[in-house]
Amino acid sequence: MQKRKRWSIEGLYAITPDELDTAELLRKVRLALRGGAEVLQYRNKSAHAELRQEQAQALRLLTREFAVTFIVNDDANLALFVDADGVHLGGDDGSVAEARRLLGEFKLIGVSCYNRQDLAIQAELDGADYVAFGAFFVSSVKPNATVASLKVLEEASSKIALPIVAIGGVTHENGAQLLEAGAHALAVISAIFSEPDIEQAARKFAVMADI
Repeated sequence: MQKRKRWSIEGLYAITPDELDTAELLRKVRLALRGGAEVLQYRNKSAHAELRQEQAQALRLLTREFAVTFIVNDDANLALFVDADGVHLGGDDGSVAEARRLLGEFKLIGVSCYNRQDLAIQAELDGADYVAFGAFFVSSVKPNATVASLKVLEEASSKIALPIVAIGGVTHENGAQLLEAGAHALAVISAIFSEPDIEQAARKFAVMADI
């Protein structure tokens, strides 16, 4: 029997930018949540461990205020420390089984599958709760990321029963085609947090994903 989770993965999946100023990070994220982000992933590759704990704890409180799903990138131990709703694992971040043992039955575990169907099928067999494919377009955050095609989404939606997240260069102009191809959620960093009006940028994605 499939385990029931407390949270779902759909709509606008906002990923935090690298921001060393915690107050500024919270300001930006609050605007994105006001705009309709349904999932927030904390990702900061440039912060040291103490700052990551500080920021993750602050974001945990903020996401509870807005009742949205809070995911920690890469670090299951940090997810456990702040009682996040789950963790997202890249290719070098350990196994689903290890994260499940640490976090327990009712936390979400997402897995990056890049452009590979076999990874998504295996992730489902391993007990993951969602998968992510990408990059679909040129990404300023990961300019050398593995390229994925829309066909990956189309095939995955017919082969696995998990929610599918599309990531990599997602914008207001190209997001709709990802949803039409089978994505359940759009993972976005720059097209929200680099915009002068973060709340409005998030709202445009939220409306798109809700159509």
